[in-house]
Amino acid sequence: MADNDDRQAALRLARQAHEVGRASGRQPWGETLRWITGGRLGRRHGWPIVPRLSTPWQDTISAERIGWRMRAANLNGEFAFAVDYQICGRCRLGWVEQPHTLPRYQRCGLASAGLAALRAENPGLAWHTLGGHFTDSRPFWSTVGTDVPGGYQQRPPCPHISTG
Repeated sequence: MADNDDRQAALRLARQAHEVGRASGRQPWGETLRWITGGRLGRRHGWPIVPRLSTPWQDTISAERIGWRMRAANLNGEFAFAVDYQICGRCRLGWVEQPHTLPRYQRCGLASAGLAALRAENPGLAWHTLGGHFTDSRPFWSTVGTDVPGGYQQRPPCPHISTG
């Protein structure tokens, strides 16, 4: 559990979820090559370099999933919270995967604030996850999914996105 100073810092950070720095991370030539070759060429090799921005919250390429984004909260030089996400504008669907809050910052509202900011930036989407929810994570998903279209229930991806 966080000491009181860490807890107060995390609570302040949760209130700043709308202050997001962005790094595109796009690789237009690689994307074009993947499209032309049906994905045979142009893939990244090794782990991508995920930039750290000076803003309290950042939106960058996912370190784990090709074509996905990562929303993260910086606190004391580390990611206090991070989640991968993907959006399909055609289908009006969004997916989030592997939300993680460092144990000392749990129950400070970082995950709720980060997910709420994504929904506010992408209105009108139904939100889901790809995988099943572990038994111990069901209360979390139930809480953050209240009154959210889609409710963060499991749903396979549409044909327009990559599961990375």
